[in-house]
Amino acid sequence: MLKKVLIANRGEIAVRIIRACAEMGIRSVAIYTEPDRYGLHVKRADEAYSLGDDPIAGYLDPQKIVSLAKQVGCDAIHPGYGFLSENAEFARLCEEQGVRFIGPKSEVIHKMGDKTQARDSMRAAGVPVTPGSEGNLKDLDDALALAGEIGYPVMLKATSGGGGRGIRRCDSADELRTQYPRVISEATKAFGSAEVFLEKCIVNPRHIEVQILADSQGNVIHLYERDCSIQRRNQKLIEIAPSPQLTPEQRNYIGGLAVTAAEAVGYENAGTVEFLLTGNEVYFMEMNTRVQVEHTITEQITGVDIVREQLRVAAGLPLSYRQQDISYRGFALQFRINAEDPKNDFLPSFGRVSHYYAPGGPGVRVDTAIYTGYEIPPYYDSMCLKLVVWALQWEDVIARGERALDDMRLHGIRTTASYYKQILQHPDFRAADFNTSFVPEHPELLQYSEKKHPTEMALAIATALAAHAGW
Repeated sequence: MLKKVLIANRGEIAVRIIRACAEMGIRSVAIYTEPDRYGLHVKRADEAYSLGDDPIAGYLDPQKIVSLAKQVGCDAIHPGYGFLSENAEFARLCEEQGVRFIGPKSEVIHKMGDKTQARDSMRAAGVPVTPGSEGNLKDLDDALALAGEIGYPVMLKATSGGGGRGIRRCDSADELRTQYPRVISEATKAFGSAEVFLEKCIVNPRHIEVQILADSQGNVIHLYERDCSIQRRNQKLIEIAPSPQLTPEQRNYIGGLAVTAAEAVGYENAGTVEFLLTGNEVYFMEMNTRVQVEHTITEQITGVDIVREQLRVAAGLPLSYRQQDISYRGFALQFRINAEDPKNDFLPSFGRVSHYYAPGGPGVRVDTAIYTGYEIPPYYDSMCLKLVVWALQWEDVIARGERALDDMRLHGIRTTASYYKQILQHPDFRAADFNTSFVPEHPELLQYSEKKHPTEMALAIATALAAHAGW
């Protein structure tokens, strides 16, 4: 088993990994830059080391992180998600330096991170992909010719993209001419590559992803699917497991496709295969070669500790489960509580958390790194906590989600919590009738998202009076 793991990340995912290490008797090492000096992951780890004053640079320096890991005696590095988690060079450097990378091999990360290579691999394995370019586009004329063949609308995507960036929908040749240089520019700035490809736009699909686990002995299993259709500008807001919209036949088919995809590329550790579903047509979209933000809801319905399995696989151990051991029970929802103002075009709302009270009760889980008095820095992602609820029935998990969102008190910043309550109350969501167009097609929900709960208003008034009186 691993003895000491450096966590090359911050925030709630770092805390999540630290907790898994503690349960397994593994020492944890946190890293931080100056804005994170008082971060919860720094407080909770067995050891913590500074990467310098720059808020971002340290988290993105593979050489510095691997050198530190070796210097303090770590035998493995967990990258979490974001930052260097899907950086093939980081994984390769770990391999060269004899430090285990808790994720797939570097060549697999490279292949699946290159969207055109990933599509080619899936075609060869018999996994359906959306119609589009078989490689990178040569130039704008190449894009226009292909779009004319497959028909508009089309999606122009950065080959090395991810996280919803470097993607533009084009409904006509004129839009394609306008968006092509923009995507090239965005891809170059965000991913260091100007390569782009084109594929048919599947209009208003359901976004379904499948969690997989694989070990070094060749065992691959899936942990069923998550529905990530509730999203805004390609950023997920509410995730659901399992999807209330799939039939048992669709569920088994998509789970099997995900296993086939993982086996085809020799995958190892935890990963996610993402699909678009329209009617009974399923198309491979991409593979995420890391633990997902929304792994929590899969854990809630299956009882499988995904991070624990990651650590076991990295230690060379086989999976704790076979496919026949995996079943699911009930439904789980995850709400990404972002420090954003829904009434102001979701602008970031960073600052000091003046009061924070976590929701609780049956079937409620919170993954976070914030606390009362914590200063949310403006340099990172706006997500400040993940609220997860579970219940046996779809109607009950919605009710529990409303209750938990109402229980939570988070003052000093604006968040998306009240907006999510409006989504839960919408009849289409309650009827499990939604796709990726749900958020843009219901702008009216925003006008209700800032209603104050009486207790919340009273607390705000009391806080203001206390501050005025110098309490």
